[in-house]
Amino acid sequence: MIESPPTDTIPTDSAIAEPREPVVGASAAPLGARARPARLSAALRGLRRSPSALVGLLIVLFWVVCAVVWPLLARYDPAAQDYTALLAPPSGAHLLGTDQYGRDVWTRVLAGSREVLILAPAATLIGLAGGLVVGLLTAYYRGWFDEIVMRAMDAVMAFPVVVLALLVLAIVGPSQLNVILIIGLTYIPLSGRIIRAAALSVRDLDYVSAARLRGARGPAIILTEILPNITGPIVVEGTVRIGYAVFAAASLSFIGLGVQPPSPDWGAMINDAHVYITTAPWIVLAPTLAIASLVVGINLLADGLQRAQQS
Repeated sequence: MIESPPTDTIPTDSAIAEPREPVVGASAAPLGARARPARLSAALRGLRRSPSALVGLLIVLFWVVCAVVWPLLARYDPAAQDYTALLAPPSGAHLLGTDQYGRDVWTRVLAGSREVLILAPAATLIGLAGGLVVGLLTAYYRGWFDEIVMRAMDAVMAFPVVVLALLVLAIVGPSQLNVILIIGLTYIPLSGRIIRAAALSVRDLDYVSAARLRGARGPAIILTEILPNITGPIVVEGTVRIGYAVFAAASLSFIGLGVQPPSPDWGAMINDAHVYITTAPWIVLAPTLAIASLVVGINLLADGLQRAQQS
């Protein structure tokens, strides 16, 4: 008698009709690329479930709206002086009072939001772009190149950001462009280390190894396999770095090396009015609370993004 072969060795119609999905290939998206939409949607759902992140997002959106439409919300010119209302307390005519020159504090706080939300993101973009180059190249190529670059970055990181900016701005002179460039350049080592660590975590995964096996070159692997799969840490790093840039810019303006008067910069407003803290505290409290609320909002949002990414 001839026994029939076991049923598990006979291919079924569904197995014949359904081809196997390629793992990695030139015509197929990498595994990491196919997983990214799911991770992104999961991160967004996690962000919506975080009350602190939503509070931070609302605070940031409030200041973004103020920066965009502040001329519609302000009743006065931020540089207009009224010598009949010097150091006037908050009232219906002046919501947050006036300063020592009779300028409306509410108007200057609104106008100052535009300055800080131009300066901080611009400086962060410079630092993040430089950090991407440093972090991705050192993580992929490693060896002596990694050692030399990282030791140079460590030397720069040994100095506080504000101290480095102070030294450079004392030489080149204060201006908005110089502040953006200096803060951005000093953030490259910090961002580079974070991005390098993220890139190292995916450098030896299967889809990167498969790309090497099919003959992809280093730059192509970095741009198509590694970079798209570390967008989460990059977004979190960029968000956190904006908050630090806001604080650094305000610190430089407070010591007179940031955005120069008569621009309504928050740090400069605190510097101009700190002598009136006991007689007219609203002049100092308004820009101080503006800086604090924006930095706290950015940090809450960054923390929510990080938690959503890890969930």
